[in-house]
Amino acid sequence: MNRRDLFRVSLAAAAAALPRPLFGRAGVAAAQPPVLDLARLQAWVAALRGAGLARRELPAGRAAVRVGELALGTPYVAHTLEEYLKAGGDARALEPLTLWLTRFDCQLLVESCLALARLAATSAEPTWEAFGREVERVRYRGGQRDSYASRLHYFSEWIADNQERGLVRDLGRELGGVPDARPLRFMTAKRESYPALQDPEVFAQIQEYERRLDGTPRYVVPTAKLAEVADRIQTGDVLALATGLEGLDVSHAVFAYRDEQGALRVLHAPLSGGHVEITPETLPEYVAARKRATGILVARPLWG
Repeated sequence: MNRRDLFRVSLAAAAAALPRPLFGRAGVAAAQPPVLDLARLQAWVAALRGAGLARRELPAGRAAVRVGELALGTPYVAHTLEEYLKAGGDARALEPLTLWLTRFDCQLLVESCLALARLAATSAEPTWEAFGREVERVRYRGGQRDSYASRLHYFSEWIADNQERGLVRDLGRELGGVPDARPLRFMTAKRESYPALQDPEVFAQIQEYERRLDGTPRYVVPTAKLAEVADRIQTGDVLALATGLEGLDVSHAVFAYRDEQGALRVLHAPLSGGHVEITPETLPEYVAARKRATGILVARPLWG
């Protein structure tokens, strides 16, 4: 490698370490996106369009999972969306729109894959701002970003809110899911684990949103029934692992992934694995091996 090439690699590596750009309420970027992230965005959109996957007559989930395949090996980094708070950000102010394509946690992977697939299905240029708009409309209640409390923190509400706006279809009931109507109080009960909730105003807002979810059951397909319904789950369906933890609905979000042999597996960003991967286990095996997992919630992506 000559000195010029070494400089280019060093520049790209340094850019990847920079914080993500923060978008204002109108979606205008305050800084240019890092080189590697933008390169991935453009290359992955081109790959979807070139393969003919970004067509609305095809399942949206298939395009999203193709993005997940392209992201295989990307590092897992926890608590990405909370980094602005650790840096002294205000949970009552407009929440920065955090975007990554070079590192993921489980929900960030799901949201990024869906957003990139939907962007590819438009005629728009694959800009960082356009990608941000797609992320924003799945991450926040009603698609409107405001303060920390406007984010869809409980994944069952993420499914319900996205379904209301035609972005997913909840398949829980039709797959034989059983209702889980336990009150969701995990965040406020574990207040010390959430920096934003140290602010009394934000704590009260989250408390109110938790109460609003009372009486709205989540339909969980039990672990024991997964083998029976596996043939009705498609590649790209969003699966959320239901948990028996008190006050909590979901502990992990993944994509269903059917391999070339037809086996139903999981594509996800796991804390334990350290990077985006496809599980060697089948979906029923994977869920059965998870401590406290009681089954799955299932949402089929739509183009919206």
